[in-house]
Amino acid sequence: MIIDTHCHLDDPQFAEDLDFVVKRAKEAGVGKVLLASVSMFETEKMLAVEAAYPDFCYAMVGVHPQEVNAENYKRQIELFDAEIERRPYIAVGEIGMDLYWDKSTRAEQEAVFRHQVAAAIERGLPISIHSRDAFEPTVNILREFDSAKLRGVLHCFSSAPDNAKVMMSLGDFYFGIGGVSTFKNAKFTERLGEIPLDRILLETDAPYLAPVPMRGKRNEPSFLVHVAGKLASVYGVSVDDICHITSENAEKLFFFEK
Repeated sequence: MIIDTHCHLDDPQFAEDLDFVVKRAKEAGVGKVLLASVSMFETEKMLAVEAAYPDFCYAMVGVHPQEVNAENYKRQIELFDAEIERRPYIAVGEIGMDLYWDKSTRAEQEAVFRHQVAAAIERGLPISIHSRDAFEPTVNILREFDSAKLRGVLHCFSSAPDNAKVMMSLGDFYFGIGGVSTFKNAKFTERLGEIPLDRILLETDAPYLAPVPMRGKRNEPSFLVHVAGKLASVYGVSVDDICHITSENAEKLFFFEK
């Protein structure tokens, strides 16, 4: 079985053919898909997808840093607090820091990120972290919390093993590897094998970042087989081993009570 630990099947790009996307995923061996939340203003769309595919789709709850600004961040927090109390979620995510697109919202991003990390720890939930051009501020916030209680995944990991070591010193952290690992300019894969395989998760971030040979197309969970193939070459094991080990890792992180 393959587990896609981060995707967005509620994205409008899937509106016309989601049944076929799910069918192709299952035929490719994908057994579970984790839906990453983006905005508290769009939660119902994500939950509708989860409800349509029970025991296959599992929803996270959270506010993406790009959805935060001075006008809405307090309301996003209010809605997040209400929603996380309303029903169970598999994780808190996609949360974090993004200083690539807009540095002017840094203070609001930090406030929302800090609040959501605290909420996850309080409920014993893992976190799915988005960090773009913001590794240092992301780490500084995580250092405020008890490392014995912090666990989660650094989504879309494409950095040096040194950064992975920093993250692992802060808590029980894994690293989500997706289509970027297959790109010709993905220099980080040269040292990716230094990160223990028992810390690696598969993800698509669908509909974004489709892997080679599907690059340029809409990404979807069935394309994970190409990422698994890349990781098999990096770690010198079979594709079946990659699928089995990364799925075990995902089960430990997200489904530990199931």
